[in-house]
Amino acid sequence: MYPVSLDIEGKLCVVVGGGTVAARKVRGLIAAGGRVRIVSPVLNELMHASVQEGSVEWRPKKFEAQDLDGAFLVFAATDSPVIQEAIVAAAHARKLLVNVADGPDQCDFQVPAVLRRGDLSISIATGGKTPAVAALVRRQLERVVGEEYALLTALVGAIRQEITGLAISDGEKKILFQKMLQEDIVTWLRERQWHRVQSHIEAVIGRPLGRDLEVLIKENP
Repeated sequence: MYPVSLDIEGKLCVVVGGGTVAARKVRGLIAAGGRVRIVSPVLNELMHASVQEGSVEWRPKKFEAQDLDGAFLVFAATDSPVIQEAIVAAAHARKLLVNVADGPDQCDFQVPAVLRRGDLSISIATGGKTPAVAALVRRQLERVVGEEYALLTALVGAIRQEITGLAISDGEKKILFQKMLQEDIVTWLRERQWHRVQSHIEAVIGRPLGRDLEVLIKENP
């Protein structure tokens, strides 16, 4: 498997199925900004909630090949092997990538377990062999990768222009980032010791930032 992060903002993603697995797919797609079309005669409560919020399109019917028209990604999440195969055939006929629940050999791509901390995302995959192991690893990471990493990601993103704008070589800029991202900075962010974080960063870049880091992060979400 080749790991990749897809930009699905505003792109149509079709989920065929109305159960728990389909609901999980829909939640992830909505969170990533995708447009979602659900195709299923019936939906569970979680799926109904998404439809009522107006965040998805629901076609209350059995799957037909034309339901994939305009799609960017396809998710087959029904409990019928026959329907799953029909979805795969229709997707491939349109040269679309398809993910098949409980059918790793039929998948063009796998959906990993994901831990999100702000803009930081950590994906854990097992090549479709055992999603339970990926879920276990994610739960373990949740205990050690806290919200301080969301702050760190926002912080580095906010001051990146300060460093990239310096009249030094790319190699020297890389060294500055390495010096800035020492392990202590994670502890300081966890404990909200903003003064220590600010003093450290200003010492690394060799000049004052000119404003408080908390303000800088809020201005650059």
